[in-house]
Amino acid sequence: MYQVLLFLHSWLRWFVIGAGLLAVFKAYAGWSGNRPFTKGDNAVTAAFSGFMWLQVIVGLGLYFGVSPWGLNGLKQYGMHNTEARFFGVEHIAVMILAAILAQVGRIALKNAPTDTLKHKKAFIYLGIALLLVLLMIPWGIWNPYRPVFQGL
Repeated sequence: MYQVLLFLHSWLRWFVIGAGLLAVFKAYAGWSGNRPFTKGDNAVTAAFSGFMWLQVIVGLGLYFGVSPWGLNGLKQYGMHNTEARFFGVEHIAVMILAAILAQVGRIALKNAPTDTLKHKKAFIYLGIALLLVLLMIPWGIWNPYRPVFQGL
């Protein structure tokens, strides 16, 4: 079960990153170009938020269930182990915060009175959420390294 969830969690990140980049790019283009907020813009922001929450659910399955680095890692290695601390505290906390920001951004843009303001809110909220995601993926630069494509 661990390998299945790890594979899903690893590969789903590319959907999160792709949808996030597209959403932020479209939001910036719409905001700077004073374009109307279309159904396509709404769909991209919904996809980013949806992929984020799906990723959180799979990640929580790893954290509370089968991963040696989630809650189990904290129990076994403690907070002094940087890898256990990263996956047991930092990664999960910041990723949940990013998913919440993406969702709050969706709500905020729906309540915005003008299309320009919708694009602006989408750019800010989704941009910060995407930045947090990119910072907390274990690339091996400032956090533990994990393979870019798990399961290959």
